[in-house]
Amino acid sequence: MTRSTTDEAAAPPLPSPKERRRLREAKSLSEEQVAEAVGVTRATVRSWETGRTSPRGRKRTLYAKLLAPDPTPASASTSASAPEPKPRPTRASAPATTPQAPAPETAPSLAAPAPDPVPAPTTPAAPATSPAQSAPPAPAAPPPPSEPAPKPKPKPRTEGKAGAEAGAGAVPEAPRLSPEEAFDALYAHAAPGLVRQTYLLTGRRRLARESVERAFQLAWHRWPEVAVDRDPAGWVRAAAYEYAMSPWHRLRRAHRHPDAPPTEPARRALFEALLDLPPAYRRTLLLYDGVGLDLPETAAETEASTPAAAGRLEVARAALAERLPELAAAGSPAEQSELLHDRLGGLVRAEHVPAPAPARKVRTGSEDKARLWTRAAIAFAALLIGATALTLHTAPTHYEPPIAPPERVGGVPPRGGPQKLTAQDLKLQKSLNEQLAHGPERLVPELR
Repeated sequence: MTRSTTDEAAAPPLPSPKERRRLREAKSLSEEQVAEAVGVTRATVRSWETGRTSPRGRKRTLYAKLLAPDPTPASASTSASAPEPKPRPTRASAPATTPQAPAPETAPSLAAPAPDPVPAPTTPAAPATSPAQSAPPAPAAPPPPSEPAPKPKPKPRTEGKAGAEAGAGAVPEAPRLSPEEAFDALYAHAAPGLVRQTYLLTGRRRLARESVERAFQLAWHRWPEVAVDRDPAGWVRAAAYEYAMSPWHRLRRAHRHPDAPPTEPARRALFEALLDLPPAYRRTLLLYDGVGLDLPETAAETEASTPAAAGRLEVARAALAERLPELAAAGSPAEQSELLHDRLGGLVRAEHVPAPAPARKVRTGSEDKARLWTRAAIAFAALLIGATALTLHTAPTHYEPPIAPPERVGGVPPRGGPQKLTAQDLKLQKSLNEQLAHGPERLVPELR
């Protein structure tokens, strides 16, 4: 317990998760470069920047030095002369063909490479350096006491953009793109690959194109949010997959049944085996083996835990291996992944998948739909306000009891004068009449 407390006290402080990402982008460092410099994976760096985990020990020290701002211009010029670390290739940027022979330009790949980040209007920063090179240089030894200290020569001040470009290690400012240009670039880069991926996910060509166009319309509607996302193509991919896998498409006659399978027996078996998988298992297999995401990213996009995503992947591979002998003959999971990557790429290249609509049409459709919904909401609000005003104007201000309608009463005998006296009543009346009505005498009943 004492050791852990001492280590935490001696560890260098780290900025907040959002500040970590800002400092990394200010130094023009990618997640892969930071992961290579610290000795971790890209998913670990992403978890550090989101605040889910924090580095410890030696990795914390290297990470803090890497994010530390340069204290003096001299250290910035020293670090500018250091070579940039080369990023490692990821599975997401690998083409659908085999690594030995690159695919020709006419054959589309299954997974589109990661799009270039949209240049942000920020000031030029120093290039990426390693943790050892980004540390401030050691101070020079002081001169002997007998000699006077040399005075530093004043450096000429350079102001403005020209002076910044003339400095050592200056990075030219990236051209600023308008929102329309940035969206069109992302659409041209990612839309064709997403249509092919969605076709493998649903087995329906028209639904695949509709899902991708709908996802990009939603992205243009929320472009301020998508433009600053760390993976805009992943944002659109998740939206397209969610729309394509909606169970409400079963009620539509055009998308009730999948399209005709391929005619080649091997591709037909793969196509049918893929569509027989449950949607969640099919999506996990496509993201990991088809697109090339790692397991944590696949679990995050499918909204599942990493063990659950690994279990779905194993079950999906086992189901495909029962119907594909070549997949069952693969010795290791890595060989199965490479084989599935090649087979899925060959399947989607062999089928004719429709090309998506132009980017301008998608943006116009999104704007028209937003305008239509806005007008419908305004009309509904106006109708509701008018109905409420009419009700308040015509409604009564107090309660008035309703008047019952007249009805004929039956079953009651009519009243026609005094009742007829019985014999006993007549005898009592005669007795009363014979007695004195006035006087001191008392009328005493006679007992008989």
